[in-house]
Amino acid sequence: MQYRDFGKTGIQVSTFGFGCMRLPMTGEKIDEAEAIAMIRYAAENGVNYFDTAYPYHAGKSELVLGKALTGGYREKIQLATKLPSWYVHSKEDLDRFLDEQLQKLQTDHIDFYLLHALDSSLWPKLRDLGVREFLDAAKKSGRIRHAGFSFHDELPVFKEIIDAYDWNMCQIQLNFMDVHYQAGMEGLEYAAARGIPAVIMEPLRGGNLARNVPEDARRIWEEGQASSSPAEWAFRWLGNIPQVKVVLSGVSTMEQLKDTIRIFEGALPHSLSAAALERYDRVKEIYERRLKVGCTACHYCMPCPSGVNIPDVFRLYNDTSLFGSINSSKFIYTQLKKSGSDASVCVECASCESACPQHIDIIQKLKDAHAVLSGK
Repeated sequence: MQYRDFGKTGIQVSTFGFGCMRLPMTGEKIDEAEAIAMIRYAAENGVNYFDTAYPYHAGKSELVLGKALTGGYREKIQLATKLPSWYVHSKEDLDRFLDEQLQKLQTDHIDFYLLHALDSSLWPKLRDLGVREFLDAAKKSGRIRHAGFSFHDELPVFKEIIDAYDWNMCQIQLNFMDVHYQAGMEGLEYAAARGIPAVIMEPLRGGNLARNVPEDARRIWEEGQASSSPAEWAFRWLGNIPQVKVVLSGVSTMEQLKDTIRIFEGALPHSLSAAALERYDRVKEIYERRLKVGCTACHYCMPCPSGVNIPDVFRLYNDTSLFGSINSSKFIYTQLKKSGSDASVCVECASCESACPQHIDIIQKLKDAHAVLSGK
């Protein structure tokens, strides 16, 4: 496993970070036995950064990770979780959530405690509630070792937050499609210049850069190395950047886990040739021509009060354009209609739009998707 220096913390972190947002499932529940086996396999094979959050898997991710880290595994790894920023309404909530998360994770300290999904509305609220003083006190008491934040907004907001506290790390969305999106490359470099290391989320754009890749894009990848998967190309793009310290990947099977570990053993800084980098530009152009909605299936918009399965609607809508799967997408959409979770039941309450970290115009996009998927 490859490791990189993690800023001022003095810690060496594995470039592959195990994301606990997409653990293996059995029906609607986490397959605990398989999830625990995967977490422990990762720790035994050099992965030392594990990331979860209060809302992942409807609050169950922290519980499962806590179980997996018993028996000596907790001491092997760096544990990251996140304060549910949108649920904090008082100063007392800050301590209450942290203490609850420590209990769920079965630990006396969290190595990296992040303020979750900061943006132009959540940051001022938390700041005014005294979150910086709370982080200082939590570090002094030993409940957390290092403080950070994850981010979903525009670059000026990112810079404002970076400059507002002595952060130990930050977490941003970045992939070869999103160079200028949200914090982007400029934000990555801005943080690095201040000694603040970055953890990367959405390296595959919710899996979209690895799943059902358009044939013209696949041919471009195969020009370089036929044995490399689209996921490997996406990971290698990030590994090529020295300012990137950890890349989070939410693996759902043991096979995915083993392959991701293999990929990151060779995803070294400055390892891509000029010809390889040019391929990314060509593939990006193909995707940009086809993508209808920039949804990463993070599920922050869920549950919808009216029952719309927003991520599935957008996935099907994108599939019709990205992969030409109009007939199969329409067929699957009829199943959403039968279950009452298609776009037609949207009442335009806009609760999804306020929760969306990608700031998607969800109401209009649902209308567009419904028109295509229902054939109207």
